[in-house]
Amino acid sequence: MSLAAGCLALGALVGTSAFAQKRPADFGLEDVLAKAKALADKPYVTPVSNLPDVFSKMQFADYQKMQPRRDRFAWTELRTPFKLAFYHQGMQFNTPVKINEIVNGVVHEIPYDAGRFDFADLHFDPAETSKLGWAGFRVVYPINQAGKLDEIMSVLGASYFRVIGKGQIYGLSGRGLAIDTGLPITEEFPKFREFWLRRPKPQDKQLTFYALMDSPRATGAYEFTLVPGADTVLNVKARVFMREGAAPRTLGIAPLTSMFLFGPNQPSPTYNFRPAIHDSNGLAIQGGDGKWTWSPLGNPPSAVAVTNFPAENPKGFGLLQRGRSFTRYEDLKDRYDLRPSAWIEPTNNWGKGSVRLVEIPTADETNDNIVAFWVPESMPAPGQPLQFDYRMHWTMDEPAILKDGTSYVWQTIRSTGEFYQSNLIRAGDGTQAFLIDFKGPSLRKLSPQAKITAEVTANDNVEIVGTDLQPNPAIQGWRLTYRVKVKNPAVSSDLRAVLKQGDRALTETWDLRIPPLPAAKARESYLNPFKAIEGQRSELVEPKP
Repeated sequence: MSLAAGCLALGALVGTSAFAQKRPADFGLEDVLAKAKALADKPYVTPVSNLPDVFSKMQFADYQKMQPRRDRFAWTELRTPFKLAFYHQGMQFNTPVKINEIVNGVVHEIPYDAGRFDFADLHFDPAETSKLGWAGFRVVYPINQAGKLDEIMSVLGASYFRVIGKGQIYGLSGRGLAIDTGLPITEEFPKFREFWLRRPKPQDKQLTFYALMDSPRATGAYEFTLVPGADTVLNVKARVFMREGAAPRTLGIAPLTSMFLFGPNQPSPTYNFRPAIHDSNGLAIQGGDGKWTWSPLGNPPSAVAVTNFPAENPKGFGLLQRGRSFTRYEDLKDRYDLRPSAWIEPTNNWGKGSVRLVEIPTADETNDNIVAFWVPESMPAPGQPLQFDYRMHWTMDEPAILKDGTSYVWQTIRSTGEFYQSNLIRAGDGTQAFLIDFKGPSLRKLSPQAKITAEVTANDNVEIVGTDLQPNPAIQGWRLTYRVKVKNPAVSSDLRAVLKQGDRALTETWDLRIPPLPAAKARESYLNPFKAIEGQRSELVEPKP
């Protein structure tokens, strides 16, 4: 089904049954859809903060002190393994979020209760909390050990959420929708205004909830089904309406937000005992044609970098954390080796569009500077909803994502190109070198006599000086050394490489963009959202013989 057909089909649904009078026992996505449509038909109303100063001026360390009391988790009295805890309002979480429970199909609001929180050593007038509310919620479940409750999902702020599976800790985030992200204009952050959680039965292995989204230019109805496990899965049904006159330059579907500070492909500019600091180190894409692409993430030197990867009906995309050895990070506090990857798998046809990668300069790991999302080629008319269904895998088993046996990029190392002098001492040759290690089943299955070639290409700002392909027995794979010279450092450079046997691709395509360097001066700012380098992958040329 095309995007247009999907919109028309859903529009027919909206026009008939979705907005008809429903019995309470039938509450579900169609009811939230009706609310989203009604919101879209009206002018946007900006929520007004209800926070007193003691909460609005709170520092993050104090906000963290307000923890849910374990003896007051919702559903504690039930035999279900799922429990529900809440976030208190404070700081930028300054407007209340309504949270409801669905019991036997009937909706009941969960009223705010300050008694559900431990406020530690914070002191304030209890009367000041009487008109406050929830900021969000947490789902608690025995993911790691029977009888031991662990938080597995956090829903807090705008349309953000985080999910983990067994043995994982929080890393990157998902979002309901992104609007004008990474552009030299103000980004719009749609917000979840109300939630409905279906009370789980004792035998239930999943939790379903609904969300109503609102923003100046869009509204939305969402259904989430959370399935905990070694890899926790979140099934999403998203229905998005545009308000009359809304014309965002970019609408981002299934957005993922992460952090990349430095790593082997872009080493730290200062001494650091950690070889890498990142929640994700690459964007993986499987196009509708089945071809795989891997784009290592970077921390641009001066300006926001925006890259588009055109695709029609993509089979999946995600921000991945490849490399699970602790020695890749050496961080006992933040444990980047335990942070999950997130893989988006569309479950209906998304039509034509592109996967967009946004990389924002950052000076430290406190800024989420990486965003990836799907951008549809066409926008619906007001009143006609976009319909996107997808499955999110929160996993630490990244090789399992490539189900077709394609080999993948195990790591990318950036270095100075070198050669051996006659005295066997290495010397720089004036090039940049990228060492790309490939591994996986398609390479392991080859006979020792198999002929493998590396197909390398670059845009016209790059001179390909040379390549060297050799087996890497340490990983049962192959290493490609790719040496280049950038002609104009003020212009971005695109590099690609794929290993082949004859005409058959054995690996995903490694796709790297070298961002332009600041012109004739030191890096002034690590975070400049008002400058953007936006581009489509340029035409690539093969190296001269």
